[in-house]
Amino acid sequence: MTPTRNFDLLERFTTIFPGNKVLSEKIDGKWLFYTSEQYSEIAHQFAYGLLELGFKKGDKIMTVTNNRPQWNFVDMGMAMAGVIHVPAYTSMNAEEYSYVMKHSDSKMIIVSDKKLYNLIEPEAKKIKEVEHFFTFDTIEGARHWNEVLEKGKSASQESIKKIENNKKEIAPEEVVSIIYTSGTTGRSKGVMLTHKNLVSNFLAASGVFQMNENDRYLAIIPVCHVGGRLGNYQTQYAGSCIYYAENMGTIAANLKEIQATGFDAVPRILEKIYDNVIAKGRSLKGFKKRMFFWAVKLGLEYQPHGEKSWLYYLKLKIADKMIFSKWREALGGHAKQVGCGGAALQPRLERIFWASGLKIINMYGLTETSPIITINRKEKGVCKLGSVGTVIEGVELKIAGDGEILCKGNCVMPGYYKDEELTKSVFDEEGWFHTGDVGHLEDGKFLMVTDRKKEIFKLSSGKFVAPQPIENKIKESSFIDQVMVVGEHEKFASALVVPDFNYIKEWCVINCLKKEKKPEEMIVLPEVVAAMNEEIARINKNLMEWERIKRFRMVHHDWSPATGELSASLKLKRKVLIDRYSKLLESIYSKAS
Repeated sequence: MTPTRNFDLLERFTTIFPGNKVLSEKIDGKWLFYTSEQYSEIAHQFAYGLLELGFKKGDKIMTVTNNRPQWNFVDMGMAMAGVIHVPAYTSMNAEEYSYVMKHSDSKMIIVSDKKLYNLIEPEAKKIKEVEHFFTFDTIEGARHWNEVLEKGKSASQESIKKIENNKKEIAPEEVVSIIYTSGTTGRSKGVMLTHKNLVSNFLAASGVFQMNENDRYLAIIPVCHVGGRLGNYQTQYAGSCIYYAENMGTIAANLKEIQATGFDAVPRILEKIYDNVIAKGRSLKGFKKRMFFWAVKLGLEYQPHGEKSWLYYLKLKIADKMIFSKWREALGGHAKQVGCGGAALQPRLERIFWASGLKIINMYGLTETSPIITINRKEKGVCKLGSVGTVIEGVELKIAGDGEILCKGNCVMPGYYKDEELTKSVFDEEGWFHTGDVGHLEDGKFLMVTDRKKEIFKLSSGKFVAPQPIENKIKESSFIDQVMVVGEHEKFASALVVPDFNYIKEWCVINCLKKEKKPEEMIVLPEVVAAMNEEIARINKNLMEWERIKRFRMVHHDWSPATGELSASLKLKRKVLIDRYSKLLESIYSKAS
C-alpha cells in the first residue's frame, strides 16, 4: 500500500498496523497514546467539521503550535477536506504572524496555548478574512478546537460523502500546504508544496532510514518545519510510534524515558548534546578523565566500513566498552540513528557520534524541495562522512558554472504563493531549480555544500570567503559557543564570538580566577581575552591566508530565535546580527582600532 497523498497514511495505518500506538504526548508527567484507529477517527471528524463550517477546497487554515498529536489530526483533516495547511513557527512576532495570516488568506487560525492566543488573536481580529480562531489548550474566553470535532461527529451524510469522494479525487499534484520560510533575510516566502512533493520525499527517505513498527521516534524539530514534517510522515509510513519531546530542555530525559531508537535534530541540537557530554568528561578526574579524552580523540578520527586499520577498530572496541556505551546510555541506550539537516553540520560531530554508535544521517535540502535533495547513507559505497550524501530517489542534481547547486525532481515546489516573479527567478529555462547554495561533488556523487551563495563575501583584495566552513572550525573550540564571520569589501575577515560561558567559568576556576563573574565581566578579563586570542590564532593556522580571522570581538548575549539573531531553524540571521552589532563591527575595521 503505497501512498500518493499524505492522508493515505491513515488507511495504511489502520490496515497494516491496526491497534498500534502511533502518536504520544506527555501530559501531567505521563505519556498518553493514540492508536492508529483513534488517529484516523479524529482526523476524519475534523475534516467533516470543516465542511460543516463551510470550508471549501482551496481554503487556508494557519496553525501555530508546539509539537503535539493534535497537529497531525488537523493536518490530515485539512488534507482530506482539500483545505491547505499553513503551519507557522511559535517563535515569530506579532507583525510576522499578521503578515502570514494576510498573505496566506487564512480563514481559520489554530494556536496551541494561552501565550500564543494573547499574541495572535488581537492581530487576527484586524483581518476580515479570518472567520474562526481556535485553541488546542482550554483557555477562558477562547473557542476550543473540540467545537470543530463536535460538528464532525454530528456531520451530515453529505459532508461524510464529500470527504470520501475527496479521498478518491484529490490528485497528487494538488497543493496541500504553504510553508512560510522562517527567513534569515527579508520577508518570509510562501512555499507551495503538493502531495506529490511531500509524499515522494518521505517515501525516498524511508528507504534510507529503514524504520519499522517497533521503532520509537522522538520528534524534536518543529513539525511546521519541512524537515520535522518529513520525519513525521516517514515515521508514520514505517508504522513507528512518534513521541513529541516536551521542550528543548527535556530531550535527554525524554530519550531515556521512551528508550528512543531514533530522533531528529538540527546541528545546533547536536552541538549542545556534544557540549554537555564533553562538560561531564571535563569533570572527571585522573585515569577516568584520561580515558574519556583518549576515546574522544579516537572518535574524531573515525571512518566507517573498515577504512581505518584493524588496530584502530580494536582500540575503538575498548573505547566503546569503557566510554561510548555510557554516552548511549545517557541518550536512553537504544538510539541508533539521527536525521539531521537544516544547516551545516560540523564534520567532527558527525564522526564522533558515528564512532559512539549513533549514526547521524546528514542530509541537504530546502523548504522548496520538500526538503531532501541529497542524503548520506549507512551502507558502504553510498556513505561519506563530511558530505551531505548522494541524491535521493526521484531527484536530479547538477553544479552550475559558478558552483551553484541546481536540482530537478518530484520534490521541487511548483512555486511561491502569490509571487510569479520570484518563482520565475529561481527556475531557469531548462526547469532547473536554483538552490542559492554553492557546492561541489566528490567522487562524482557525494555533495559537499560550501555555503549560501548570498553569504559568501568578497574582500577588498578580490578574494572570496565562505563563512560557514570557517564558523564550523571556530566552533570546534571549547571556548566558543557561537560565531559569525564577516568582512564584505574589507581588507580582512573578522568575527563576532559568543563564548561558551560554562566552559569559561570552569577555565577560570582551574586558572585560579575563582571570583564568580557575569558574562559581560568575563569577556573583558585580560586572561580570558588572551586565551581567546590563542584559540583564534590556533584555528587560523588551518585556514587559508585570506580566510584567517585577523580581529574579533566577544559578545555576552546568547543568540536565539527568541531574541531574533537565529531563524526558527537555528540558522544565523546575518543581517540582524550585523545591524545589532554595527558599532562593534565598526570598531573592528576603524583605523583607530
